[in-house]
Amino acid sequence: MRPSASVVALLFALTVPAAALAQAAPCDGGSVFEDRNGNGRRDAGERGLQGQRVSDGERIVVSDAQGRYRLPLRDNRSQFLIKPAGYRLANRSSGLPDYWLNVRLQAGPALKYGGMPATANCRDYGLIPERRKASGDLDVLVFADPQTKTATDVDYYRRDIVEPLLAGRAGSRVADLGLSLGDITHDDLSLYPQLNAVTASLEVPWLHAPGNHDLDFDATRDEDSLLSFRHVYGPDTFAWEEAQANFVVFDDVVYQPGGKTDYIGGLRPDQFAFLESYLASASKQRLLVLAMHIPLFDAAPGRETFRSADRERLFALLKDFPNVLVLSGHSHTQRHVFHDATDGWQGAKPLHEYNVGAACGAFWSGVKDAQGIPDTTMSDGTPNGYARLSVRADAGYGLRWFPARQSGGDKAANPYLRLYLPKVLRRGSYPIRGVFANVYMGRADSRVEYRIDEGEWKPMRRVEQPDPTLLAENARDDEAGRLRGYDRAAIATPSAHLWNAPLPTDAAAGEHQVDVRVFDPWQGEQRLSASYRLLDTAQD
Repeated sequence: MRPSASVVALLFALTVPAAALAQAAPCDGGSVFEDRNGNGRRDAGERGLQGQRVSDGERIVVSDAQGRYRLPLRDNRSQFLIKPAGYRLANRSSGLPDYWLNVRLQAGPALKYGGMPATANCRDYGLIPERRKASGDLDVLVFADPQTKTATDVDYYRRDIVEPLLAGRAGSRVADLGLSLGDITHDDLSLYPQLNAVTASLEVPWLHAPGNHDLDFDATRDEDSLLSFRHVYGPDTFAWEEAQANFVVFDDVVYQPGGKTDYIGGLRPDQFAFLESYLASASKQRLLVLAMHIPLFDAAPGRETFRSADRERLFALLKDFPNVLVLSGHSHTQRHVFHDATDGWQGAKPLHEYNVGAACGAFWSGVKDAQGIPDTTMSDGTPNGYARLSVRADAGYGLRWFPARQSGGDKAANPYLRLYLPKVLRRGSYPIRGVFANVYMGRADSRVEYRIDEGEWKPMRRVEQPDPTLLAENARDDEAGRLRGYDRAAIATPSAHLWNAPLPTDAAAGEHQVDVRVFDPWQGEQRLSASYRLLDTAQD
């Protein structure tokens, strides 16, 4: 049973921190101060901080010598502090970092999930000096599409993704920062408090981009389509800075109620105004990370899934930045795209977009394991999981994919790739059967090689076709007389990271070893082995 709108609104109201709100008297500014004791309030003796930036998602203002800023209020805006490097923030009661204030001066539309209620209209922002050294690499957890439909899915998210991270930290921090790339939930926004409680257990500052399943679908215009999301997560577009990288997180879902499609990828004029203002003074030495939900590339030839005019305008803003990484979600598959002049990119080197696989995989579908968690392999054959981004001080970075529950089951055979090959072939048969390697982080230029019985290494050929392991799972679903899981496995679709090579049949009868190696640009050489048998058989 779904909770009533009033109950949902009450749950959301509990996420607003009383300490973050100033007195109810109208104002058009506040201060940014050094929060030495980390309590989120400006106490006696805590000095104001000069040069700190506060924005309403379009304009950016800077604090004066006393830490004061002036930003006239505008209704239906989310005001926020651009967190500078060298500082951290106190947490809200939800466990989220406290860096924003939603401005609601007049009553908004009545929405199923509560929308954004009236709030106090001014505040101070506290920055806590960061005491740990910032000279090492920045470690960022990246989750795309947790996409929980029910409390059961939230429990899968907890046990499949979050608890293994907690179990593996060995007394150290899980990560320095966390990013969720949209579709936090699947249309049921009342699940936000439960999800936040699970994510907050990681004790990592966590930033959220909205996705198309985070919309208020009863809103009648795009401007109101993220009110419930913003009440919980704050601004839909903002910047956040660390010593090694600057992050711009933004909503790129344009809601089109009553249109041919519900939404399309793109950006609003106010977002471009904010980006232009922010990038004008942003460091070009740091890595600039753009985090969003809908990919910048179009999902299929001839079909515009991200507005081309908006992509062109965004690329023009970014062309002079030498170090840019785009992180997107939405597809429930995984691939690397390098935008170049054919896409309208004008930078000196191709723009790398990593379209991150989904935490929920194929929407929490498939056969359950011994722990009762669905297999939920994605349609391109990638196991569900999460990514880690490591950023160096020189703007260099590394990426790695972590299949969920690495410590057990077939998923743990190798976190980089999976092999598929026949178990038995007739000796002397035509060599049309081969070995397939699904390289989860594979790119178009990846070097993938194989050898038989420790012989000469030979290149494998990249093919764009469905993963045969998932095709076999689809066949088992079709042949079953009853449902094997709550939802069937994802239908296999052509994978962007699948390699193939023929298996020779002219060797001696018996067992033959197949080794595959991958040269990962960030993790080095990775190997996996399997075997097949050749049998002598007489023709009937």
